[in-house]
Amino acid sequence: MHKDISQVLFSQEEIEACAKRMGEQISADYAGKKLLLVTVLKGAFIFMADLARFIDGDVEIDFMAVSSYGAEAKSSGVVRIIKDLEASVEGRHVLIVEDILDSGLTLKYLLRNIRSRRPLSIEVAALLLKEGKQQTDVNCKYVGFICPDEFVVGYGLDYAEMYRNLPYIGVLSPDVYS
Repeated sequence: MHKDISQVLFSQEEIEACAKRMGEQISADYAGKKLLLVTVLKGAFIFMADLARFIDGDVEIDFMAVSSYGAEAKSSGVVRIIKDLEASVEGRHVLIVEDILDSGLTLKYLLRNIRSRRPLSIEVAALLLKEGKQQTDVNCKYVGFICPDEFVVGYGLDYAEMYRNLPYIGVLSPDVYS
């Protein structure tokens, strides 16, 4: 375990099993349909790569980068699109792949933005859901794990661009970000 991690919440093996389970459900739900995975950079890129390998069917992948955190431990509430999609979503089945659903403010903005582009359908897959933290009504069809209200890093999730490379998800010691 990394010296700045106070507790491992989800091991590499648990995350892989979760991605497999979610991929199998998504495969069943989208059988015979082309699916566009829209991945929110940077946090969700590792999860998306693993999840995509477990989806059986026609899948295209595109990326968006949005920011509402910066180098802070809490969302600023101001969402900026840093990188937009290259593919058109019009008339397509879209699945937004997120690392963590916390307040839901960033995701609400993203959903509104993508819906305005007229997709055939749009759903959300989130690796982590911080239950009870949502400040907005956002429907997340696929959820990997319920996460405690802790600052978590690893497996793509970061603090100030660090810890993304950890193969597990752990709680960052408060003395690191306090």
